[in-house]
Amino acid sequence: MTDPTTATRTVVVEREFAHPPGKLWRALTQPHLIAEWLMKNDFVPQVGHRFKLTGEWGGVLDCEVLEIEDGRTLAYRWDFDHDDPAFSLRSVVTFTLTPTAGGTHLRMEQAGFRPTQKQAFGGAHLGWKQFFDSLEQLTDRLD
Repeated sequence: MTDPTTATRTVVVEREFAHPPGKLWRALTQPHLIAEWLMKNDFVPQVGHRFKLTGEWGGVLDCEVLEIEDGRTLAYRWDFDHDDPAFSLRSVVTFTLTPTAGGTHLRMEQAGFRPTQKQAFGGAHLGWKQFFDSLEQLTDRLD
């Protein structure tokens, strides 16, 4: 049985994109494109690479690439340190791309929210939907 005081919650956001997986993969793995829809970064698509995501609010996320399956899966650690430990977050973000008849099904899972992090959990759920809106606008413009 899972101890409810240590169990974590997961945010899942899924969307159908009218673009092939390769186009979405570029937007997920090329630093200049990531900066357009997510955050400024020094990302390199290589397992073990440590990088930073810098939000417009000035916050910095410490990340590390955990898994890459070219064109299909990308996972990285997404850690945020805060002066107040209640706001610090240790999580893993995983993107899974599945080809569909009309383009690509993109699934994002961010795991690691503690039960006491209701505000962060809700914020992530809303935030990822907004990030996906920006991702869709970007992929609509890409060649």
